[in-house]
Amino acid sequence: MSAPLRLMAVHAHPDDESSKGAATMARYVAEGVEVLVCTLTGGERGSILNPKMDRPEILENIGEVRRLEMERAREILGVQQRFMGFVDSGLPDDESEPLPEGCFALQPIEIASAPLVAAVREFRPHVILTYDDDGGYPHPDHIMTNRVSVEAFEAAGDPDRYPGAGEPWQPLKLYYHMGFTKDRFEALHEAMNSRGMGSPYADWIARWEDRPQKWPVTTRVQCGDYFEVRDEALLAHATQVDPDGFWFVCPRELQREIWPTEDYHLARSLVDTGLPEGDLFLGIHAEEVSPACH
Repeated sequence: MSAPLRLMAVHAHPDDESSKGAATMARYVAEGVEVLVCTLTGGERGSILNPKMDRPEILENIGEVRRLEMERAREILGVQQRFMGFVDSGLPDDESEPLPEGCFALQPIEIASAPLVAAVREFRPHVILTYDDDGGYPHPDHIMTNRVSVEAFEAAGDPDRYPGAGEPWQPLKLYYHMGFTKDRFEALHEAMNSRGMGSPYADWIARWEDRPQKWPVTTRVQCGDYFEVRDEALLAHATQVDPDGFWFVCPRELQREIWPTEDYHLARSLVDTGLPEGDLFLGIHAEEVSPACH
């Protein structure tokens, strides 16, 4: 039997894996792909965004609570998951506000990337998913996540870099998440309004008016059948997601009808592929698929 394909998703905080690319991961797990989520921080400085969980005992133990939420989401998605050991930087109210000493976003790139390089060399992914160079949105940890993901993609296969971090392994494709695009929200907005439901997306669409999309969508993964799994995983992060809130206003059936894909930008490829793509593993052939070193 041939070795399985392997996908690594690199995220800044617990819950990011369930709001970005979760249905894609669930689909590939169902198809026999090995999937590893690397979570760079513990989310210790995240706000409690669900009023039902805004309680003193939760706030006092937020780091442990978020780890337990991550474990539940991991089980729902059927993926492996590892924390990379860094401390959440928080989201400053003002750009001029200094970040906390010792946080992830202030680490030197070589320090911040070393655990991820080691994880790449151990898990040996063929494809890596991460954020674009703006972080998807300008959270300092998301921007740093892009930087360390690109560093790990480029360095993990080089035997002269990060000595002692394991045997070299070169991933073949690097993608940026493109799930939060103006086109997608406009399509859902128009569909909901045309059916008399009312739409919550007007404010989101307005945010894109002065922010042109930097990276084109190159790859659309059909995964509408896994939107329910995605939503269950998102709800597992109870401190971060209000079940009565924004995320769940648009019915899943309408989402499957209007936008049944999760979308990506192919940022780097070491294999020949044709664009547009419908599969993250397009162009990866049997000879590139060797067993993982577990």
